[in-house]
Amino acid sequence: MEEILYRIVENNRDLAQKGKLADYIPALLKADKNHIGISLKTEEGLVYKYGDYNQGFTLQSISKVVAFILAISENGMEDVFKKVGLDSTDEPFNAFTKLDLPNVNKPANPMINSGAILTTSLIKGDGEEKFKKILELTRLMANNESITFNEEVYLSEKLTGSRNRAMAYLMESKRILSGNVEDTLDTYFKQCAIEVNTVDLANLAGFISSGLPGLEFEGISNKDMMLLVKGLLLTCGMYNYSAKYTIEVGVPSKSGVSGGIMALLPRGGGIGIYSPGLDENGNSKAGLGIIKDLSRELKLNLLYDNSI
Repeated sequence: MEEILYRIVENNRDLAQKGKLADYIPALLKADKNHIGISLKTEEGLVYKYGDYNQGFTLQSISKVVAFILAISENGMEDVFKKVGLDSTDEPFNAFTKLDLPNVNKPANPMINSGAILTTSLIKGDGEEKFKKILELTRLMANNESITFNEEVYLSEKLTGSRNRAMAYLMESKRILSGNVEDTLDTYFKQCAIEVNTVDLANLAGFISSGLPGLEFEGISNKDMMLLVKGLLLTCGMYNYSAKYTIEVGVPSKSGVSGGIMALLPRGGGIGIYSPGLDENGNSKAGLGIIKDLSRELKLNLLYDNSI
């Protein structure tokens, strides 16, 4: 496996320089596009690593998965989906044009920014309590108690997050989002700034694909919750590239604009990839090349028919 990871990463290394850093979050411009790392956790619990696998980076949109799981555990599936949809979208992750239409009464899904902000607002607690819950669940899922958040990235997002602030206040004006808007935004900016490495991402993925052990959900079994998360990531996890990604890669995945990709493998397996140069959709350019090659070589695509 180490040889496979080495070969695939090196074959895609040239893509890293062709990607663009997320310049709308100034702190992310400090990332080094030469950094590429990967960790792969098997169903037996073995973790294979290559490259800059221990390089820290912020979760960004991958944190939406953790917040979604927490919101379901505290509110139940029915109440969460009264507020946020379960539909894929062809819009960029930070768009909210359709949300302003008179007949639209909730964000399309929890993996775009408007839906994620709404999901975070549903987590119970005041002030820092919401964020502490998200951080503790992240630590549990990643099996790493030392995980914390990057204050520089958090403040950078908070100072430049005009679009997120605009969509939050739009949702408040339509009575979709309740509670203190600035508190919700502060929690959202901070959850996006939680810092991890590729081993943490592989463990997060493995925790979900092993059935979210130790967590409880109202009105839904852990197995069905796992299937819900996998389905959500297959249809919405890679922004407006998700449909093509499902055909080309076929692995439930979530990306973030810091350059991370988290991919869920069966029975407790998972993949974490980091390369900060992004494509036009906000996904890691080299990361996409790596996961596509891995999917083909290891036959990871859920659509793959072994009889052919």
